[in-house]
Amino acid sequence: MTRQNRIRPIRSKQDLVAATARINVLMDKEVRSPEEHDEYLVLADLVNSYEAEHYPAPELSPLDVLEFHLERLEMTPDDLASLIGGRTKASEVLRGERELTLSMVRILHRHFKIPADWLLPSGEGPPTIPDWVDLDRFPVAQMAKRGWIKETSDLGDRVEETVMDLVGGAGGRDALPQAFFRRKSGARRNARVDHQALRAWCLHVLCQARRAGLEGIHRAGTINPEFLRDTARLSAFKEGPKLAREKLARHGIALVTASALPNTHLDGAALWTVEDVPVVGMTLRNDKLDGFWFCLLHELAHLGRHFPNGSGEVFMDDLRPGGEGHERDGEREREADEWAREALIPSRYWSGRPARDKPTRRNVLSLAREADVDPAVVAARIRHERNNNRILPQFVGAGKVRRMLMEETSWDFGRDVSPPQST
Repeated sequence: MTRQNRIRPIRSKQDLVAATARINVLMDKEVRSPEEHDEYLVLADLVNSYEAEHYPAPELSPLDVLEFHLERLEMTPDDLASLIGGRTKASEVLRGERELTLSMVRILHRHFKIPADWLLPSGEGPPTIPDWVDLDRFPVAQMAKRGWIKETSDLGDRVEETVMDLVGGAGGRDALPQAFFRRKSGARRNARVDHQALRAWCLHVLCQARRAGLEGIHRAGTINPEFLRDTARLSAFKEGPKLAREKLARHGIALVTASALPNTHLDGAALWTVEDVPVVGMTLRNDKLDGFWFCLLHELAHLGRHFPNGSGEVFMDDLRPGGEGHERDGEREREADEWAREALIPSRYWSGRPARDKPTRRNVLSLAREADVDPAVVAARIRHERNNNRILPQFVGAGKVRRMLMEETSWDFGRDVSPPQST
């Protein structure tokens, strides 16, 4: 390289003109020496860097990119309509009234070979749908009906975006542990169960739990039989379910109520967020006090006894109010029943009490006072042992829990909740 062709930084428009002229000279040469080839590469980098800083190219929108390729390929709006689902959609896209959906982006990428990130507003590639999601069967319409996601006129076209938003809100692709998807896991084994609906419900519950802001509060070992017993004694209060939710929140445990989706046959679930917040999810599908308390304590027992450190499992339950009903479901379900049953009415109160042999109103109330629980809890235990749900109907507390918990949309955990004292 001669002294007069020594490479200098490009600091002005004059430097840019000179460097560009030198590049043209080098390009016109049929044979370049190794030094000249290096000079050419360095100058090209300097020119590109200077132009990118001082003369940036205008950013193209996804619509600009689409229109360019339609023109390049001599395609009409009707041709586009045949690809993305009709003339109305194509017209709205070309007028800028409708954004391209992820499914449209994938189709255009496949047919036009356009890089997918050019067609997305973010400039990033399309997200990858988890392999456990079936977009054709994911219950977005039912979720919108319940107000869990925003209901829009084009919801059916935006299933992929909706599911990815839900997965993201729940904590990402790993929010539901892999054990949830294995056969013979705690994720329900009934062949009639809609597993896509179960996953959708769990994702919604996790989203709600994460919004509660309970990260970093829970301490390992908190959920033990004594904790369950103190929680059960809150049933003696008129607003016991609300007090229980507040108590759990103060210990970093989220209690989320969300109605069951069709064909899930679900009462409750025990799971953890990605931030290690323990979560009890409940559907309240029977809306009875006795069912609420047994289900709550059963799920807490799973959290405290079976995976107290968030070991990557999900337990989902279809429970009978007041009783075990899990003889076929394995040892861990029986253990959870045991903790729940003992927390509600400890053996020392249950053994030999008149209410067991003579379940009169007076005996039920007497035992409820002694055990510091709602009479519904005692009545449920009696009905279960006698296998007769027709007796003591006045104590079931029907229609009370859902109104108390599901109508509250804010998380108000300011009050200190202490267990009721024995009377």
